[in-house]
Amino acid sequence: MPAKNAIKEYVEDGYYHVYNRGVSKSRIFHDTQDYQKFLELLERYLSHEAAKKPNGVKYVSYADDVSLLAYCLMPNHFHLLLQQKSKNGMANLMKSVCVAYSMYFNKKYGHVGTVLQQRYRAVRMTNDAQFTHISRYIHMNPKDYEAWRWSSLGYYTGEKRLAWVYTDRLPEVGDYRAFLNEYRDRRDELAALKDIFAG
Repeated sequence: MPAKNAIKEYVEDGYYHVYNRGVSKSRIFHDTQDYQKFLELLERYLSHEAAKKPNGVKYVSYADDVSLLAYCLMPNHFHLLLQQKSKNGMANLMKSVCVAYSMYFNKKYGHVGTVLQQRYRAVRMTNDAQFTHISRYIHMNPKDYEAWRWSSLGYYTGEKRLAWVYTDRLPEVGDYRAFLNEYRDRRDELAALKDIFAG
């Protein structure tokens, strides 16, 4: 029987919580360079202006096919909130990013074999409540979420801005930091949502 959320329902204009982790739950990010590399790969494939390889050939851009709404990179896993605008946009993006990151990781650490545990998992958001709440789940993943450098929280609180992170797609929640902090004392309840959002 396939693992939960391994079979993905691809629809145009669908919103998805996408996640994966290291094989055997091992670390996939060891230092600042690793986190930055993963974000550089997201930027490479999500920017409207295609990046170029050393030989001058342009990388493919999926900016018209998929949008990144939120992210959080943790030592042994990552979470993304994506809007898929074309049927194969998400699959193409994830293949490009994960293959490129695995190649980088294996070369840097002399690692042989699989870096990520499996193909990424994806859960389609089917209503506004679920859609809004998943951003809170993603951003509150780190225990020290307010100080965590490797999430998109700063773009939601207005401290940072990136052209390829779209913070305007979620339903309006008012003060986003207050929206998170109202769950500060309910982290156990939020953690219980892993059965829904992560499996």
